Amino acid sequence: MIYQIANIILDSWPAFSFLRLVNYLTFRAIVAALTSAVFVFLFSRRFILYMHRRGFQDQQRETGLSTHDKSGTPTMGGVLIVGAVVFSMILWGNWRNPFLLLPMIAMLWHALMGFWDDYTKILKKSGNRGLSEKTKLALQSLFSAGFAWIMVGPLSPVGAEMAGRLYVPFIKVPVATLHPLIYAVFIFLFVIFVSNAVNITDGLDGLAITPSLFVMGVLGVFAYVQGNTIYSAYLFYPYLKGAGELTVFGAAFVGAGLGFLWYNAYPAQIFMGDTGSLAIGGTVAVMSVLLKQEFLFPILGGLFVAEALSSQIQDKIGVRWLGRRLFYRAPLHHNLQHRGIAETKVVIRLWIISGLLALVALATLKIR
Repeated sequence: MIYQIANIILDSWPAFSFLRLVNYLTFRAIVAALTSAVFVFLFSRRFILYMHRRGFQDQQRETGLSTHDKSGTPTMGGVLIVGAVVFSMILWGNWRNPFLLLPMIAMLWHALMGFWDDYTKILKKSGNRGLSEKTKLALQSLFSAGFAWIMVGPLSPVGAEMAGRLYVPFIKVPVATLHPLIYAVFIFLFVIFVSNAVNITDGLDGLAITPSLFVMGVLGVFAYVQGNTIYSAYLFYPYLKGAGELTVFGAAFVGAGLGFLWYNAYPAQIFMGDTGSLAIGGTVAVMSVLLKQEFLFPILGGLFVAEALSSQIQDKIGVRWLGRRLFYRAPLHHNLQHRGIAETKVVIRLWIISGLLALVALATLKIR
């Protein structure tokens, strides 16, 4: 809104030259982050009290750990994160840019799906009885298929020439160009995996939100580089016209996440729930695809990958196929707790690992 209004004023009254600030990505990124952070700070207490009064509280889940009863804490805090990002981008976003529209749709779609799941758990008074796995997968598949179709078609923001090219960290040129149908299947599976990986990681106070900030921040830097003709050419990255708008979007997400962490840090006053974790996962996946950085995610989001793999290996291979546990507990953070490490220490150590992985991912900008 402010971005569009400021440019209309500039076209009519050049005397208001200071409004040119809105055309600088760095300025809009900073104010977008501040706007979303202030939004969360302003509404969190009221939201937490409202959730308490309505009984919208986290339901106990069976983890096998006696110290893991989080029931009674308000959930659905993802509403605050998503609301803050939407409000910030209404003010500071360029809504004519397709690089903004697609991650916004991804965020809202997955947030609504997560909200449905959280609400179902509350109604059934069980942390293990939300949406069925088939229903979740069907909803994720519906979005992923639509997004994949857009990315390989004429509406793709990256262009038909770029569609299907695969870029690998530390290598300057694309390692392969896939057939559109094969690339569509790859996108389909990638989006589903990443959205679920973040969802699985959200199990301890503050565990998922901080690594998400690292991921969003680094992707925002990549977006700034790839949306700039000079920087992208210098660093041998594909130039993606308009991709810089993802820098503003990523900054809004970081601001919202920092505000939410204030209330989500141990002991948490509110949980993001599936409303937040699925929204973050879906958004990260879409941003990675738009920036052609799908293969950067295993480095940048290494913690999410480890959490998802440990959970799936335990459930699908160990319990279902072999009939036995392969780990003491799964996912990874519960396994560490089972070994006797305090929750706060598990969370902070995983934050440190995630931060180091983010630095490695940033290093790939230059080491190629």
